[in-house]
Amino acid sequence: MARVTRQAVEAFLKDNPEFAKTWFVQHASDDLLQSVLANRSDRDGASKAYVSGDRASKYVGGAKHAARLKELPESEVFMELIRDIANELDVNVLCHKILTNVSILTGSDRGSLFLARGPKGNRYLVSKLFDVTESSTLDATLHKEGDQIKVPFGVGIAGHVALTKEVINIKDAYSDPRFNQEVDKRTGYKTHSVCCTPIVNFDNEVIGVAQIINKKNGNHEFTEQDVAVFKKYLVFCGIGLTNAQLFEISVQEFKRNEMLVKLARNIFQEQTSLERLVQKIMIEAQDMLKCARCCVYITEDSLITDSRHFTWRFIEIAEEKYRVKPVRWAKDVDKGVYRPLQESPQKESEEDADSSPKEIAFAKAFDMQAGQIENIRILNSDAFNKSWLAELAKEAAASHQILNIQDVESDPRCKGKAIDADFHVHSVLCVPIYTSGGKVVGVAQMMNKLNGQPFYDSDVNIFEAFGIFCGLGIHNTQMYENACKLMAKQSVALEVLSYHATACDEDTNRLKTVKIPSVSSLKLYDYSFDDVPMSDDDTAQAVIRMFLDLDLVKKFRIPYEVMCRWTLTVKKNYRPITYHNWRHAFNVAQMMFALLTTGDLKNYLTDIEMFGLLVASLSHDLDHRGTNNAFQSKIASPLAHLYSTSTLEHHHFDHCIMIFNSEGNNILQSFSPKDYKYLIRLLEHAILSTDLALYFKKRGDFQTHVEKGEKNWSDPAHKDLLRGMMMTACDVAAVTKPWKIQKAIAVLVFKEFFEQGDIEKNTLHQQPIAMMDREKEDELPKMQVGFIDAICLPVYRLFSNIKPGLKPLLEGCERNRVEWQRLADEHERKTKKIGEDQKNAQAPSQEDIKAGRGGEVVAQLKENAPRKKKTSLQSTHSRTSIVSEQAKEVLGKTRRKNKSKLCSVL
Repeated sequence: MARVTRQAVEAFLKDNPEFAKTWFVQHASDDLLQSVLANRSDRDGASKAYVSGDRASKYVGGAKHAARLKELPESEVFMELIRDIANELDVNVLCHKILTNVSILTGSDRGSLFLARGPKGNRYLVSKLFDVTESSTLDATLHKEGDQIKVPFGVGIAGHVALTKEVINIKDAYSDPRFNQEVDKRTGYKTHSVCCTPIVNFDNEVIGVAQIINKKNGNHEFTEQDVAVFKKYLVFCGIGLTNAQLFEISVQEFKRNEMLVKLARNIFQEQTSLERLVQKIMIEAQDMLKCARCCVYITEDSLITDSRHFTWRFIEIAEEKYRVKPVRWAKDVDKGVYRPLQESPQKESEEDADSSPKEIAFAKAFDMQAGQIENIRILNSDAFNKSWLAELAKEAAASHQILNIQDVESDPRCKGKAIDADFHVHSVLCVPIYTSGGKVVGVAQMMNKLNGQPFYDSDVNIFEAFGIFCGLGIHNTQMYENACKLMAKQSVALEVLSYHATACDEDTNRLKTVKIPSVSSLKLYDYSFDDVPMSDDDTAQAVIRMFLDLDLVKKFRIPYEVMCRWTLTVKKNYRPITYHNWRHAFNVAQMMFALLTTGDLKNYLTDIEMFGLLVASLSHDLDHRGTNNAFQSKIASPLAHLYSTSTLEHHHFDHCIMIFNSEGNNILQSFSPKDYKYLIRLLEHAILSTDLALYFKKRGDFQTHVEKGEKNWSDPAHKDLLRGMMMTACDVAAVTKPWKIQKAIAVLVFKEFFEQGDIEKNTLHQQPIAMMDREKEDELPKMQVGFIDAICLPVYRLFSNIKPGLKPLLEGCERNRVEWQRLADEHERKTKKIGEDQKNAQAPSQEDIKAGRGGEVVAQLKENAPRKKKTSLQSTHSRTSIVSEQAKEVLGKTRRKNKSKLCSVL
C-alpha cells in the first residue's frame, strides 16, 4: 500500500471540494470547528461598520437570504450556514441569522432568541428577537430595550432551559404547564410544538436560549434529527455569539472613551464661568443618558473665595501633582446605592467625615429639561432647599454614595413626593461630583430615562467617569474664578503699595529744583569715595549728577521730574537694615560710575549699557531683608517658592520692574520697543550677576578672555561677562577703600550677618555658619582675609590687567588684606598666650616642688577651679574650662581690647 503524504491529501482535497465539504460537515469535531471560526479574519474591513452602527442597517436577511440558501445542494447548506455566522460581529444581526438559519435547517415556522443578563444569583433572560420566520426582517422582529420581555431563570420553558441547560422538545405545548398561553391569545397564533435549546459559551455558561415553534410539515412535531441538527448548529452559534458580545463590549468601550474624550474637551474649554460650565455639563449628561431632566447642585463649601483658603489649597494641589483618584463602585441591591469598593475618597476635614444631609448646604442649583437647552433655570435657594429632590442630592453628598432609585413610588424616601414642579418623577440617579482631593463639590441628578426604563448599571458606570471630569472642571473653574478675584485684590494692593512706596511730590519737587553739585565737588570720580559725611538728600543729588555727567538723561529723553522721582522712589524702597540698605546701593552705583569714567571702561560699552549698569547698581538690592538666599530656603519663604535659584536677586529685579511700572517712575518711557527689551534683559543679567554663586561659575571664562588679551570686548557673550564682573567688582568694592572706611563697613557687614545668625540659632534652633555666629566675632579678621583671597583679589587682578587705570582698586584691596592679616595674627598670638597662661596656672611652683608640696598644690587648684561643663556648639562662650580666676581675667581683658579695636569706628 502506497504511503499517504500531506502533499497528496492536499492535492486530493483541492481537486475534490465537494468531498471536503461533506467530510467536514459529518466528521469535524467541535474543537476543530471552534478553531476554524476563531481564526476567521475580518477580510472585508467591516469593523468600521460595526462601530458606526451601519452593519445592521445594511443587513438584508429575510426571504432573499432563505431563497438563496434553498438553491444550494443539501450537503452545502450546513457549511454555508456556519460560514454565514462565522464573520458576523453585530449581535442583533447574528441573532437574526441564527434563528433564520435554524428555521431553514429544521423546517420550523418561527423562532425566538433570549439573551442571558444579570449577575450570578439574579440571572434572567431578555427577548432579543421574537417570532422570527425565514422571511422576516431584522427590524420587524428586533425587540428594543424598552420592549424586551424579562424571564427569570427557572420560569417558563425558556427559563427552565436556561437554568438546567437541558434541551426540551415539547410535542404538545398546551399540555405543558410551563407554556404561557397568553402569548397565543394576544397574537392569535396557535402553538403546537416547541423545541428549546440553551446556547453556551467556552466556559459552558448559558449566554442565551433559542426556541423554535411548529414544524411546518407533517404533524408540527420536531424529530430527533431536527433536535440534533438544532443542537449541533447552536454549538457554532455559541462561539459566534460570544465573540460578537465581546466585540460589542469593545465597541461600547470605544464609544464610551470617545464620548468621554469629547466630554473632557468640551468641559475644559470652558474654565472662565461656573454657570456656563455647569450648563455644558448638563447638556452633555442629558445627551449621554437620554434622560428627561437634569439638575446640578453646587455645595456651599466649594464656593469659598477666601484668599488664605485658596492659597492653602493651591499649594496642597501643587504638592499632590493634581492626581485624579477615581473611585470604583459596587451596587448595594437592598438599599439601591453604590458603595466604594476601595477606601472612600479622603475627606478634607473631620467635619466632612461626620457630615449628615442636614449639614450639607447648596449654594447654587441648575435645572434643565430635555429639549430646553436655551432655558436652563438657576434655582433660588428657597426653591431647591425645600425640594425633596434636593434632599436626595444632599443624602448623596453627605454619604459619598451614588443613589439609583429605580422606582420613586415604591421608595420609602420618596413616597407621596413623585411630583416636583409639575414634573412627574419615575426614577432618579444621584452622583456625587468630586475634586481630585476627594472633596464633594456638587451633585449631578438625572431623572426619567426617555425610554421609560430605570437607570441601569451601564448608566451608572459611564456617569461615574463623567462625574470625575465634571469635578475637575468645576474645581478648575472655581480656582480660576478665585484666582481672578485674588489678582484683582493683588492689583488693588499693588496700587496702594505703589502709592505709598513712591516718592511724594514734595520731595520730588525739592530735588527737581535744587542745584545739583558738580562731580568734582562730590568726589564721584574717586575710588576712595566716602559717603559718611553726606546726607540722604546729598546722595540723591549725587545720583542725578552721575546720569547728567554721562549725558544719559538727555540721550534717552528722560523727563527730569521723572528722573528725580525714580531716584527718590528707589531710595525709599530700600529697607532700613544694617548693611544692604540705600547707602550700600549708592556706593555700588558710585563705584560703577568711577569704573566707567576714571577706569575708562565706558569705551567698551554703549550708552544704553552704561545706563543699564547704573540703574542695576542702584536697584541690585531693592527690598533686601538682611538675610541671604540660604536663609530664604531654610524658612521656606514665599520668595523661595517663587525662585529656586538666586532667590533674592530675582526679587530685586522684579522690584526694579515694579518701580518702572508705578505711576510717574517710568524712566524708560522714551525707549523704543527694541531698546526696552534689550535693556530689561541687561538689567536682569546685571542684577543676577551680584549672586556670588554665579560669579564663581563665570570667573573662569572671564579670566580666560583676559589672559588671551581681549581688547575691545565687542562679542556679545564676552561683553555679558565683562558687565557681570563689573557688577561684582562694584558690589564688593568696600574692600578697596582706605582702611578706616573698609574696617567700618566690614563691621556693618558682620553685624548684619550676626543678626541672621541669631535668628537661626534662637528661632530656627540651628547652628549658623562661622561668619554668622556672633560668638565667633573674634575670628572676623581671619574670615575677612579668606573673603579677600577667594573673591576680591582675583577679580581686581583681572580688571587691572584690562585697564591700568583700575590698578588702584587692586592696590587698595592688597593694603586692606595686610591690615586684616595683622589683626588675625595678633588675635592668634593672644589666643596662644592665653592657652599658655592657663597651662602655667595649673602647674606648681619650683618652691612647692622642692618642699614636696607639688601634689597638694595641684589638688587644691583642681578643687578650687570651676568644674568644666559639657558644652554644645551653641555655647561657644563656655567652650574653655576656666581653672583659675587669674586666667579668666586675662582672657576677658584680651577680648574686650580686641573688640574695642574693631568697633571703635561705630
